[in-house]
Amino acid sequence: MDNIALIESFADFKDEKNIDRITLMAILEEALQGILRRKFGSDDNFDIIVNPDKGDLEIWHNRIVVADGEVEDPSAQIELSAARRIEPDFEIDEEVSEPVKLEDLGRRAILSLRQNLAAKIQEHDNANLYERFKEMEGEIVSGEVHHIRQKHVIIMDDDQNEMILPKENQIPSDFFRKGESVRAVVDEVKLKGIRPQIVLSRTSPKFLEKLFESEIPEIFDGLITIKGVARIPGEKAKVAVESYDDRIDPVGACVGMKGSRIHSIVRELRNENIDVINYTNNLQLYVSRALAPARISKMEIDEDDKRISVYVKPEEVSKAIGKGGHNVRLAGKLIGMEIDVFRDIPQDEDVELTEFKDEIEDWVINSFKNIGLDTARSVLEQDINDLINRTDLEEETVLEVIRILKEELED
Repeated sequence: MDNIALIESFADFKDEKNIDRITLMAILEEALQGILRRKFGSDDNFDIIVNPDKGDLEIWHNRIVVADGEVEDPSAQIELSAARRIEPDFEIDEEVSEPVKLEDLGRRAILSLRQNLAAKIQEHDNANLYERFKEMEGEIVSGEVHHIRQKHVIIMDDDQNEMILPKENQIPSDFFRKGESVRAVVDEVKLKGIRPQIVLSRTSPKFLEKLFESEIPEIFDGLITIKGVARIPGEKAKVAVESYDDRIDPVGACVGMKGSRIHSIVRELRNENIDVINYTNNLQLYVSRALAPARISKMEIDEDDKRISVYVKPEEVSKAIGKGGHNVRLAGKLIGMEIDVFRDIPQDEDVELTEFKDEIEDWVINSFKNIGLDTARSVLEQDINDLINRTDLEEETVLEVIRILKEELED
């Protein structure tokens, strides 16, 4: 195999890896240097000339002419008689440059060269892939479901790059079919051995933020800014937005006429309920907006402990806490502080036990109602032992109910 034939035989690498010719030649030169080092101990006395325009290469072995029998380093020196067989007028101390053909390196060296070249191209490909996707962390990508496995789904993009969507990064109601198109955000790019692993996420708050950016032109153009995102994937989310232009209503722009703009985002997130609120630097007002639709009677903020106590009318408690505690939990995440919700009960008022069903189970409330006790104060007025005997509840349960009722009424 001559030098030109070798170059042509590497065309499949170029086409398969979509690598440009100049880069391929640089990799080939580096691979050849490795072969020469293994065969001759050093590549210092060799010139490798790669011509990407013509698609060929030349290897020249440079040695100094010495007298016959005085060669100490065959890689750097050549006997006078051998030099004159190349060109008859060479003299001692002159430099001889002799072309090296690939077949002179041996079949083994050529096979090793091909393997080395393939490995270096793969290394180049992996490095480029890692850098490309590392810069895309936090950006939305789309691809086609290639394989569905127990712990993750493998997604392939248009360039046939493999991406992984782990089970924990999927929305609970996500259901994928092979060949289906999927959108997700690049959550992390890491090296697994020598190969880059691209990890996607559909549960990250960044995914929701980027969906807003892609669907709401005012956000994409920078007229509206997203100030905070909190999510319970597949259930509920809160997004705080702000406009620097008084003429633009940021919430209205994000939601659209009759929810037209936000509808596609909700559908993408498997009907996740999204609350969009106006951001403000006024913490009390921000908390009130974050806890909507509940109306807050009063609020105590402890900035040292990062804790906020809000008091609402008994009928507003369930709204403030939300289904499964989602509303108060998301409001806390959005604000960046813990929020405790308390009933705002005047000292001279009583409260129905059913108002405490978010903290006391229904069957426990019914045990008290069965003995004629259906309000908080009616329970607190009873003797503890009498309550235990009459309700047939465990002492621990009765004490916990009394603690909850006292705490609320005293507050």
